[in-house]
Amino acid sequence: METQAQKVTVSTTINAPVSKVWTYFNSPEHVTQWCFASDDWHAPKSENDLRVGGSFTTTMAAKDGSFSFDFGGVYTQVENEKLLDYDLADGRNVKVMFESAGDNTTVTEVFDAEGENSVEMQQQGWQAILDNFRKHVEAN
Repeated sequence: METQAQKVTVSTTINAPVSKVWTYFNSPEHVTQWCFASDDWHAPKSENDLRVGGSFTTTMAAKDGSFSFDFGGVYTQVENEKLLDYDLADGRNVKVMFESAGDNTTVTEVFDAEGENSVEMQQQGWQAILDNFRKHVEAN
């Protein structure tokens, strides 16, 4: 019997219009600037084929070279400046919603938790990356 994965939600409101937020979220040259949870990590490589059936991969790595992994998936739904829905390589699902309110945009991610790390740890990690994204968009 298959068990349903626990859904985890993280969110942030960015002081920028949705068109800029969407571009920065999906453009590899920006993804490499924000897609990591702490300052001792970085994202040296990112590729994105932004279309249904297209895939993306971002390499996340410790700056000291001790550890790295590829985070990636395949898009199942893409609604420009509104929604990304994708499945990770391990079958977990992620939905990213972009809600525009004038010059502000709220980005909400809902993802299936994995079984290796605590839900709290996963939520903190994803939130830290999203907060990094907000700082990058607002600073550029």
